[in-house]
Amino acid sequence: MTEENKQIAHIAVVAKELDIKPHGVEAVALLISEGATVPFIARYRKEATGSLDEVAVAAIRDRLQELEELDKRREAILKSLDERGLLSDELKGKIEEAGTATELEDIYLPFRPKRRTRASVAKEKGLEPLAMIIFEQREEDIEAAAVPFIDTGKGVASAEEALAGARDIIAEWVSEDQRAREAMRALYFAKGVMRAKVITGKEEEGIKYKDYFQWEEPASKAPAHRVLAIRRGESEGILIHRVLPPEEEALAILEKFFIKGTGPAPQQVKTAVHDSYKRLLGSSIEAEVRLAMKKRADQEAIGVFVENLRQLLLASPLGRKSVLAIDPGFRTGCKVVCLDRQGKLLHNDTIYPHFNEKGASEAGVKLKELCERFSIEAIAIGNGTAGRETETFVRELGLPEAINIVMVNESGASIYSASEAAREEFPDYDITVRGSVSIGRRLMDPLAELVKIDPKSIGVGQYQHDVDQAALKKSLDDVVASCVNGVGVEVNTASKQLLTYVSGLGPQLAKSIVEYRDGHGPFTCRDELRNVPRLGPKAFEQAAGFLRIQDAANPLDRSAVHPESYYIVDAMAHDLGCGTKDLTSDAELRKKIDLARYVTDKAGMPTLTDIMAELARPGRDPRQQFESFEFASGVTKIEDVKPGMRLPGIVTNITAFGAFVDIGVHQDGLVHISELAGRFVKDPADIVKVQQKVTVNVLEVDLQRKRIALSMKSGAAAAPEALGQKATEVQSSPGTKKGRQEREKEAGKRPARFSNTPFLDAFKKK
Repeated sequence: MTEENKQIAHIAVVAKELDIKPHGVEAVALLISEGATVPFIARYRKEATGSLDEVAVAAIRDRLQELEELDKRREAILKSLDERGLLSDELKGKIEEAGTATELEDIYLPFRPKRRTRASVAKEKGLEPLAMIIFEQREEDIEAAAVPFIDTGKGVASAEEALAGARDIIAEWVSEDQRAREAMRALYFAKGVMRAKVITGKEEEGIKYKDYFQWEEPASKAPAHRVLAIRRGESEGILIHRVLPPEEEALAILEKFFIKGTGPAPQQVKTAVHDSYKRLLGSSIEAEVRLAMKKRADQEAIGVFVENLRQLLLASPLGRKSVLAIDPGFRTGCKVVCLDRQGKLLHNDTIYPHFNEKGASEAGVKLKELCERFSIEAIAIGNGTAGRETETFVRELGLPEAINIVMVNESGASIYSASEAAREEFPDYDITVRGSVSIGRRLMDPLAELVKIDPKSIGVGQYQHDVDQAALKKSLDDVVASCVNGVGVEVNTASKQLLTYVSGLGPQLAKSIVEYRDGHGPFTCRDELRNVPRLGPKAFEQAAGFLRIQDAANPLDRSAVHPESYYIVDAMAHDLGCGTKDLTSDAELRKKIDLARYVTDKAGMPTLTDIMAELARPGRDPRQQFESFEFASGVTKIEDVKPGMRLPGIVTNITAFGAFVDIGVHQDGLVHISELAGRFVKDPADIVKVQQKVTVNVLEVDLQRKRIALSMKSGAAAAPEALGQKATEVQSSPGTKKGRQEREKEAGKRPARFSNTPFLDAFKKK
């Protein structure tokens, strides 16, 4: 099959699987082959794709890649068979028609080079003809048929040894039979049971896996977080994990395939079939099913991580304000930095408000002086150790009401402060200063600051170290790029890390832009980007629409209108006898525009509609407006929390069984899924979002286990089971003291939110 025919076939497959029109799939495939990114295709090539969104474009990209990998494997198999003289026309046809990796590998299995097996040893002894005689099941006197194969020189001393070797060969045939494998696979998926038990002597060491010491449930219904938890317990040497169907049913299916009637020969085949299932076929299919379950669990865990990360990245920004940021601490003091409206570090200091009365007095005087000296408009306080105490101290200073005092989630700040990016930006400052700067900038623009941190250190992932790391990285990179390009980037203030995620750029071009900006001053228009070394026409096309220049003379340069469409706006303005600025400021003028007049082959109604939306609000930040938030005063540690309290909080993480909420006591509380609303809730994400501000009722507090049960129901009463969930389903969200540090090391220990997608789907796409 030619490359062109392969591409046509792939497009047809993807269009059918994703229920997308073939011309849309074809357009995406062509654009991707030309180097276009997902955000660019979704935003600026709607006419070509039929207005496919980022999710659809990414799905097409990923499925096409899978089919390309399948083709590569197919070619490798054909080459191997051809080189070994095993490739017949019939076999070649089967391989070329195989539509999935599973089907392809099943066809290839009998011909795959193998290590030395019992069957291969038997074949070396010349017993394959005897195996064929037995397998045909027409010979009545099997003992007599085996006698000619006795050969002491080959290690066959008796008829029974000959029969045993023949059965080994038949067992391998059974295990490699495509029909048998398909039937066993279906049985395992439909009726397989996932079982786990503790390894003897590991009970105390693996106490956190106690719920799985004797555990079983249908594999098809096992929640993904349990699959990942059990696999982790197995990898740590605590649990034994199996997935098995009813053995009697499995054997009955195989017997139906291979046994013909009764008698000595069928009995020999039956023995071989049973041996094949127990020694070869069963373990092979079990491995496949376990892998499919893992893949499904990975996909769902990654999906939860991606959605939580998206919500965190798109949290409301405070905007360009002069900020004083504090990284709290008790014994070592609080590190203070002052930032200008662009996030530039102006001053750093250390105060000791929690050391003694003198330290508190001096700290208060210093903070007031800094607020006045640098015209501070907001104060950002990290929510780590001493965070609430520091917040209380600052609020009691009597600062001007116009100064916003905000607690900032500092997860990952310490990771950033020790990173190469932080050292490059602040080579003359220690990690405490860098961490404080990160806290302040995170308040000003969460997205711009969080992109500098490995997403796995931010604290919204789950089982992230157990899932496929390549798939995780790809998905996280996709969501970060989606958020960055969706919001747009101010090219004159953006960091190298932020620019890296802009469509068409990457690390090298991002670095070139920063160096050009530093050497030539701020960009005055988008067209000036063409002067950046190594930024060619293709990169300009991909990136320009997502880059903003707030102070540009042309208002379109601070909008999402792509430079390739400026001529359209110019034509609109010319026809109305006005300027571009007039179109952005006068709604009445815009009402006079007849979009149908400006439709061309390249710019259809989708693009024109987007242009009109941008003219109405050029450069508008799509994120929600920042709202002040304040934790309850007097409630700063878990001992202050009492059942019946009604407290403000911020959602920090969403799981399959509920949402974790920070109520300002260094220990997140859990709103169980049953307490999210006064109705049935299937998915907590339908009710809450990460960083959402909520009000919760305290149901119960377990000081010993540091667990807080919360409710978002109105008039909620304490629920006896609120804190009694299984350890695998309710795990305390790491608090801002020791727990926050642990979360930065391994964010995502908590179970994920999952759908009920059959894991068979994951296997089919293997």
